[in-house]
Amino acid sequence: MAIKDAALNALIEPVVTSMGFELWGIEYLSQGKHSRLIIYIDGPDGITVDDCAGVSRQVSGVLDVEDPIPGQYQLEVSSPGMDRPLFTLEQFTRYRGHVVALRLRAPYEGRRKFKGLLAGVENDEVLLQLDGEEYCFPIDGIEQARVVPQFDG
Repeated sequence: MAIKDAALNALIEPVVTSMGFELWGIEYLSQGKHSRLIIYIDGPDGITVDDCAGVSRQVSGVLDVEDPIPGQYQLEVSSPGMDRPLFTLEQFTRYRGHVVALRLRAPYEGRRKFKGLLAGVENDEVLLQLDGEEYCFPIDGIEQARVVPQFDG
């Protein structure tokens, strides 16, 4: 699940930006003792393993002091990668013209998964073109969205 928790974002974003990176997004995967908090970071020249390790150390210190998430979880810091998740309307706007896969929180016309061309953003809705039709999905109704990498062959 994508976390849109403003308090958690407010704790983590200053740490990430002070290190010269962009906080791309945060996901919390609740799996009992094996829960994971994944922090995606990006940078103008990409992200290295050392970048992830440095951010992990800094964020871990803040999370240990503030303790915003109850229970046990594993902290992971990662690049968004080629199949990057999309969290904000600005990110959807940046990837206009790319193919994206969406999973909705609730079914629309009997289905929760859609894959199509990202046509843009209008107000708080994501516009997706597939099968010759355009669909509008409110961003709050999107559980997960990822860019689908396209390879020229």
